[in-house]
Amino acid sequence: MSIPEITTWDHGISQVKISMSYPLRWVNSYVLHSSSGIVIIDPGPRNSVTEVEWKNALGKLGYTLEDVSGIFVTHHHPDHYGLAGWFQSQCNAKVYMSQRAYDESLLMWGTDTDINVKLTLWLQQHGLPDELASQIEQHLLDFIPQVSPTPNITIVERGSHLELGGLSWLVIETGGHAPGHLSLYNEELGIMMCGDAVLPQISPNVSLIPGSDPEPLYSFMSGLVRLKQYVVNQAFPGHREPFSTFHKRIEDLLLHHEQRLIEVDKLLIQSPQNGYEICKTLFRNKLSLHQMRFAMCEALAHIQELVRQGKAQSLVSTVDGSIIFTATNKHPCSI
Repeated sequence: MSIPEITTWDHGISQVKISMSYPLRWVNSYVLHSSSGIVIIDPGPRNSVTEVEWKNALGKLGYTLEDVSGIFVTHHHPDHYGLAGWFQSQCNAKVYMSQRAYDESLLMWGTDTDINVKLTLWLQQHGLPDELASQIEQHLLDFIPQVSPTPNITIVERGSHLELGGLSWLVIETGGHAPGHLSLYNEELGIMMCGDAVLPQISPNVSLIPGSDPEPLYSFMSGLVRLKQYVVNQAFPGHREPFSTFHKRIEDLLLHHEQRLIEVDKLLIQSPQNGYEICKTLFRNKLSLHQMRFAMCEALAHIQELVRQGKAQSLVSTVDGSIIFTATNKHPCSI
């Protein structure tokens, strides 16, 4: 019998650890309790194991599927969004999501999308070897079962307030890790349900992909600065454990990316390089295909931020369309 680990917190919040693939191993889903029905934040990826986990978790909490009145999705990634449509099909729950996040879900998982082909060709342009690039299309298609069926969405606007679990929540929208990412903030209690916008111990992935946010690292760091203005006593993240050092963690993440930008900057000053070469230097460990996709798109996000700052530029080959990056002549260190 598969019963996920459940931790009860103050103010009617239950943390439910739903299984996902290595290395993260679980995603934090949160159940908000109220007399009018429960709301689940980020139900996790869909598969036969997680469906059973949820039925058992609800039973342990004293509920059935019919007691679920709403699903709040922080962002479109399968480990957060995946089961939303399944829950809706089981109990007709409303699924709350930002318009931007929903659009992104259609870009990545929609029936009419061609992102599988576009991303493969784009990564090849940036130097990903053919033996890896040839696996990307099927790799993305393998996520479709984890996010099916597609739910009907109730759009949530940034700056609005939602009454969930007997508490009032301010909706905060940020980007970078995922366009249209929503966090929920209760000012009275100083509680932040922050999804993957701020994670303890882990640096949220920031990826540049075609057709999505053209400047994701700038979006991510700007979002962190905005989140830092809120007084937070307890943060409930999408991965790892809830934590109280919200502002310190934001400072650490900002510093991490500033240092990473300096590292990439130095590499481009030394010699022109493509995205794959930069990626191999930044992420030295042996990576799975999934990790390589994230790592390379994150390397490109850092390069793009240097381009935005005027410190780097891209050069496109007229022969094969391949792209390399170099430090600009305006760069003070290249004079």
